[in-house]
Amino acid sequence: MRRPLLIAAMAFGVWGLATAEAQTFRERIRARVAERLTASEQGPPQAPAGQTIAYGRDPLQVLDFWPAVQKSSPTEKYRDVRPAPLIVYVHGGGWQRGSKDNATGKWKPVHFPQQGYAFASINYRLVPAARVEDQAADVALAVKALVDRAASLGIDPHRVVLMGHSAGAHLVALVGTDERYLKAAGLSFAELVGVVPIDGAAYDVPAQMKDGPGIMQQTYQQAFGTDPTRQRLLSPTLQAAARNAPTFLLLHVQRPDGVRQAKALEAALKAAGTAAERRDFPGEGLQGHAKINRSLGDPAYPATAAVDAWLKRVAGR
Repeated sequence: MRRPLLIAAMAFGVWGLATAEAQTFRERIRARVAERLTASEQGPPQAPAGQTIAYGRDPLQVLDFWPAVQKSSPTEKYRDVRPAPLIVYVHGGGWQRGSKDNATGKWKPVHFPQQGYAFASINYRLVPAARVEDQAADVALAVKALVDRAASLGIDPHRVVLMGHSAGAHLVALVGTDERYLKAAGLSFAELVGVVPIDGAAYDVPAQMKDGPGIMQQTYQQAFGTDPTRQRLLSPTLQAAARNAPTFLLLHVQRPDGVRQAKALEAALKAAGTAAERRDFPGEGLQGHAKINRSLGDPAYPATAAVDAWLKRVAGR
């Protein structure tokens, strides 16, 4: 009786070993397949929770901050612990909605820190409870709060990049062309190295309210009112004749009004002697408008490489 039991036990052990080896083999195959997938196919990695910082008394005057990822040299002898350049991102939403939690995109808080940049995404007060002027002031106040914490956050207070999408593109362009907002917060263009407006369409407010798509006219009127003088003061293209932030990178898809507005802002910046580049990417309508924001930071998305190269030139990372 013992011999059959021993044979059965040995057979079961061999079967179990073979099963384990097969399982290990399948796991190795799955791992190799996963390695071959692009980052885009796997989807954005999960960003760690950002540090939340209040920059004012209003509940919307808060931001999330992610430090730069410190990278070792190829020989692993040292780590780059220099203060990192800072990207401050401003969400879109027609000046009336949106937040850092739902309109930042999932790639940016992962990609840019991995490239050596600290990254912050801000909330700001919204129309109609606040004015667009207040929103631009909030952008400057958020930068001030971060600059004041430069030492503890590990950032370089003189290498700040403003980046924003849609209404946020308008706001960062406005702060980058009208220094009064920064000065009111105790800052100046000296803290900025560049501005990246992403697919905005309200750089020249009077022109957009005249020629823009009808479905957006109510949004523009709620944000900018009907006073032509105020509309001009809130137009980055019309403020660009004065001194501006050092350099701009204008990104846009193929929305006709967005293309017109970006070209006009580029021309105004260059006429003022400000370095400006404009890059266009595929995409039409609201779908393209949303995709450029959602996908920026995805290594497989063309705009990511363009922004990375520009940041390396202007921010030195």
